[in-house]
Amino acid sequence: MKEIYSTTVPLRWGDMDQIGHVNNTVYFRCFEQARVEWIALFPEHIDNNPAYVVIVHTECSFLKELKAPGVVEIKVLAGEVGRSSLVQKYEMRRTDTPEVLVATGSAKMVWVSPETGRSTPIPDRFLRTLNQG
Repeated sequence: MKEIYSTTVPLRWGDMDQIGHVNNTVYFRCFEQARVEWIALFPEHIDNNPAYVVIVHTECSFLKELKAPGVVEIKVLAGEVGRSSLVQKYEMRRTDTPEVLVATGSAKMVWVSPETGRSTPIPDRFLRTLNQG
């Protein structure tokens, strides 16, 4: 799989649950942050295609406990590319222990036409980067 983006997200004290580790929902928010940042790299004006993304499936495997404070790096990898969909894969590691994989995840994204509300082919601005070597 090809890495298409990487970002860091700080962990905050308020991200922890009552037993003192980062709540499971925060993992999904970190993946979402990376996904939204990646999408923002390809603004609509590049190809004048107003299609937007919806998530039809997402999952996470929690491999190691996380505690705040700290910073995690999220690597985004391109998985299966369909006509109107892309599966993004995620790897999460603390920046202070980058050799330790703490979580993996994925999200199936589908591009939707604002005119019809139905799936539409992935806009060229995204396909160009996904098809690069």
